[in-house]
Amino acid sequence: MDMAELIVALDHTEAAAAVACLDALPDGAAVKVGSVLMTAAGPGFVRGLTAAGHPVFLDLKWHDIPNTVAGAIRSAAELGLDMVTVHALGGRAMLEAAVEAAGDAVRVVAVTVLTSHDLASFEAVLGRPVDDLRLEVSRLAGMAVGAGVHGLVCSAAELPVVAPIAAGRRVVVPGIRRSGDAPGDQQRTATPAEAVRGGATHLVVGRPITAAADPGAAWQAFRDLLEG
Repeated sequence: MDMAELIVALDHTEAAAAVACLDALPDGAAVKVGSVLMTAAGPGFVRGLTAAGHPVFLDLKWHDIPNTVAGAIRSAAELGLDMVTVHALGGRAMLEAAVEAAGDAVRVVAVTVLTSHDLASFEAVLGRPVDDLRLEVSRLAGMAVGAGVHGLVCSAAELPVVAPIAAGRRVVVPGIRRSGDAPGDQQRTATPAEAVRGGATHLVVGRPITAAADPGAAWQAFRDLLEG
């Protein structure tokens, strides 16, 4: 199987629990920090992760006026991050401001449709009928790529649409599970093999690793699947 980067989602509510999980993972394992842990632990915690050699994916999904998002990304870049997320729904001007602010310091990837959405819930967000989620993903992905983002975030179900649009950029896929893993709150999941075959370059795995009795062994099991 082609190699993709494995990213562990540190979806913990406090720094101590995240550190305990990290202690079980290999040195330099890539990690994702979301809004819960960032709010609880703060920028200093994230700076410590990057200083320790962990590539950090800061997943705060910024969606604000262009100037505010640009300022947030400039501040985030000082933490030594690998990549950050913005919402494609924020519009082209916001996306362009994000990319300009990032410069060469950090990669900006755009979220299209959250993996927790199904057709009905996204119709409620837009306030109009949606015939196919993948059409909405395609529209948002195309706008984001046109704005210069460095990659896209989508579920594995949308990879046939997103991977060609990404055209060599990063394709980040959350909701990765092994066969038999519980889906949790993800509506659209995939195995590592399914995601990589579809064109994913970065795979995000949360509870199947972080909630395992041995997170290190679970991480290795996913790595073995990618190397198999």
